[in-house]
Amino acid sequence: MARRTLIGSGGLIAVLVAVALVPAPAAARSAAPYLPEPTGSHPVGTTSLWVKDSSRPDPWVPTVKHRELMVSLWYPARSPGRLRAPYMTAKESGLFLGDAGITGVPADVLSRTRTNAFTDAKPAGRKRGLPLVVLSPGFGKPRSTLTALSEELASRGYVVAAIDHTYESVATTFPGGRVTTCVPCEGDHEPSLFTKVSKVRAADVSFVLDRLTGKRAAWKGASLIDPSRIAMAGHSAGGASTIAAMLGDSRIRAGIDVDGTTPDGILDRDLTRPFMFLGKPETYTPGSGHPAAATWERDWKLMTGWKRWLLVKGTVHASFTDVLPLAEQLGIDAGAELPGARSLAITRRYVRAFLDLHLLRKPQPLLDRPSPRYPEVSHHG
Repeated sequence: MARRTLIGSGGLIAVLVAVALVPAPAAARSAAPYLPEPTGSHPVGTTSLWVKDSSRPDPWVPTVKHRELMVSLWYPARSPGRLRAPYMTAKESGLFLGDAGITGVPADVLSRTRTNAFTDAKPAGRKRGLPLVVLSPGFGKPRSTLTALSEELASRGYVVAAIDHTYESVATTFPGGRVTTCVPCEGDHEPSLFTKVSKVRAADVSFVLDRLTGKRAAWKGASLIDPSRIAMAGHSAGGASTIAAMLGDSRIRAGIDVDGTTPDGILDRDLTRPFMFLGKPETYTPGSGHPAAATWERDWKLMTGWKRWLLVKGTVHASFTDVLPLAEQLGIDAGAELPGARSLAITRRYVRAFLDLHLLRKPQPLLDRPSPRYPEVSHHG
């Protein structure tokens, strides 16, 4: 029996593809899924911020006069809290699964996902002692799909800010229960759409940085953030938007594009700060002639600083997010050869290595050559 999955395509357009559901016992389909535990020494706290940019109308719904964003923060905590953070609400779960055409599991099942962070736990750290990482999800995807990566980084001493880009996600819940859905997801996806997506997200990121590092800080723990150590990473459209954000905001010292095709014309001058591509060989093998790989090859030439091009064998587009391991736990075959738990572990390890090198100045031989511990990862360029 074929159904559409939660999985997007290898490029910017998050096309939903048809795959078969792996037969699974009813108990497995209804059991609560879980995220892998982080490997760092710190307990993880999390909180959500509602921020409003009154300087611009919403770019997708012009009748909305201010750009509103929901941001999730993860951070090292002094001690575990009492309440584990929810993964998403029941309504968000239903909208997310419904958008993917998944009907073989309870609509609220993702709201029961076990996370490893504690809501509003007291942050740990000294003033200006914690580096900051901004995360941007794939087109149509909520910020919660990057939770496992966020928890890992927070357990290692980073503050992580994941942004829901309003009206670009299938479900964003604001205080009071208001839910927005994705406006540009329907209809034709012309290349110009994703150029706009990248530029909109770059503006979103700069505004969030203002609210986390400026005088009007939106988070009570903002004084712990070191404004001189900021990086950004994103999946799919979020990865491509990282380039636009770096060009527009010099506060972002380093960036990662995870399996995201880059729009033409975004990188129009040399990018001298560190950058890493991380993706799947099917789409991004250099010299393959694949249109997505060609976008990386085009931009690679203008990246004149430290750079890496890494590919992970056996992956699909969702292998680099929570979506694949959660789908597998629910009996959904996404077509990946590499198990979701393994691909997520690789993603967390290589992203952390990049950040440790460029924000903490810790040498990372893992990024210089193939590793026997991660034979799935190949180095290109």
